[in-house]
Amino acid sequence: MKLGIVGLPNVGKSTLFNALTGAGAESANYPFCTIDPNVGIVAVPDSRLDYLTKMHSPKKTTPAIIEFVDIAGLVRGAAQGEGLGNKFLSHIREVDAILHVVRCFEDENIIHVDGAIDPMRDLETINMELIFSDMEMLERRIERANKALKSDKSVAPSIEVFKRVYDALTEGKCARTVELSEDELAWFNDTPLLTMKPVIYVANVSEDEAASEPVDNVGYQKLKAFAAEENAQVMPVCAGIEAEISELPPEEKAMFLEEMGIAESGLDRLIKASYTLLGLISFLTAGPDEVRAWTIIRGTKAPRAAGKIHSDFERGFIRAEVVAFNDLEKYGSMAAVREAGRYRSEGKEYVMQDGDIVQFLFNV
Repeated sequence: MKLGIVGLPNVGKSTLFNALTGAGAESANYPFCTIDPNVGIVAVPDSRLDYLTKMHSPKKTTPAIIEFVDIAGLVRGAAQGEGLGNKFLSHIREVDAILHVVRCFEDENIIHVDGAIDPMRDLETINMELIFSDMEMLERRIERANKALKSDKSVAPSIEVFKRVYDALTEGKCARTVELSEDELAWFNDTPLLTMKPVIYVANVSEDEAASEPVDNVGYQKLKAFAAEENAQVMPVCAGIEAEISELPPEEKAMFLEEMGIAESGLDRLIKASYTLLGLISFLTAGPDEVRAWTIIRGTKAPRAAGKIHSDFERGFIRAEVVAFNDLEKYGSMAAVREAGRYRSEGKEYVMQDGDIVQFLFNV
């Protein structure tokens, strides 16, 4: 649940991070302003929690969270150590997914490390540094596998898979573009490739383009086409505007968004998209003490989900009493949900769904 924000220097990474987290990471108009990664914990926006909080008036409400890491700007040659690159690449290796910020606006007051704005060149600069780092790692992995092959023929399939991914990297393609089965992916468990991590490309656009899809922004459109080839998402965000919005009190924030004709802030969209990118969902618990969203991986069965709350819940799992949030919202109360026959008892094989409101029964 950790996402790394990457990009060239001065593309808006730290501004975006500040807006996301309110952590106050330093941002300035010069390269390498961020050296050590800044870390911030962000609540996942969820209107369902607001609804349940109004219903139960609990002592506290606890949202799901995501951790964001602001990683210093990479430059060409980072894989060979340029611009403290090796240190920054190691920070990327520790995250679960990447938010790749690409500058798609002109501003003569904000310098660019390459002297001019070119989103696709900037994207390629970052991707190639990650690719070079992955190639070096795979070369070592293939060498070890070939040595092991002399005494263990079972590693032969892994060598074929590693070489297939390596060949794609030599063509300038990211590892995530290579189609691999679950068994083939398992070979990379101890070889975490940077370009295999899921990614969202964040197009940092101008204030004039903040309210709608920037259809006339050529750089953004090229970025969007590139991402489509990778089956990756592109999200246009004006980091400067979002930073301003994040400092407003809730009532003024809503008014500001309405005036701009924006249904939801770019940051809220980005946080939700990041949560989905990692294959995460939330189930909910609600009562007078606490209303809470619990984060689990999509496909998790009820006993494992119960273990998120307490290990005893999983060990002594009996059943889960489940109500879909949509049903509660439709009927207005738990009593009405029961009358409609929508209150369910589920056993050990039940696969949890996003928005399930659950009470776990257990006996230890």
